[in-house]
Amino acid sequence: MHSTEKSIEEILLATRNPDKVRELAVLLGDLGIRIRTLADFPAAPKVEEDGTTCEANALKKAREMASATGLPSVADDTGLEVAVLDGRPGVFAARYAGERATYEDNCRKLLKELDGVPPARRTARFVTVAALAMPEGHSRVTTGILIGAIAEKCVGSQGFGYDPVFFIPEIGRTLAELTAEEKNRISHRAKAFQSMADVLRPLVAGKV
Repeated sequence: MHSTEKSIEEILLATRNPDKVRELAVLLGDLGIRIRTLADFPAAPKVEEDGTTCEANALKKAREMASATGLPSVADDTGLEVAVLDGRPGVFAARYAGERATYEDNCRKLLKELDGVPPARRTARFVTVAALAMPEGHSRVTTGILIGAIAEKCVGSQGFGYDPVFFIPEIGRTLAELTAEEKNRISHRAKAFQSMADVLRPLVAGKV
């Protein structure tokens, strides 16, 4: 811990995505601290994710929210990198089919672009970067990666985002076919936030 940091009793999850909130609250739930979200701060500014990397976007969100709320803030950004598409959609995954695109819109566009591409060439990976920003100015980042492939159609009804098209060969299922518990054991976001929990644990009140 930096000498200027105080032990913390609550953190802000800097997201307005309820699907992500549910997932992250579970991953950070054993820290024993109060977890706030942007739903608690309706006046908080909307951060423009204009970075060219997931790390840049995550840090920007975390830093701006820590400044706006005075709370230690955790943000993340996820990219989906498809090898045959030269790494697209990458950092633009959430808005691949447009600024107001739905999960289904993004999956549909991706599947259309890969139409006719054989399974062996549909390799892809998810990359999540989680960032912690303290009101005092310090920050830390952690990363999680999940290797897989893009399925030929949407399969499964669990999860969100690209989960229905992200196939995990070792398991033989898409992320959308996994239970929340199964997903939280292997996913890119789980890996990033398990590492972030390790960063936060020494900072939690009563454990410093």
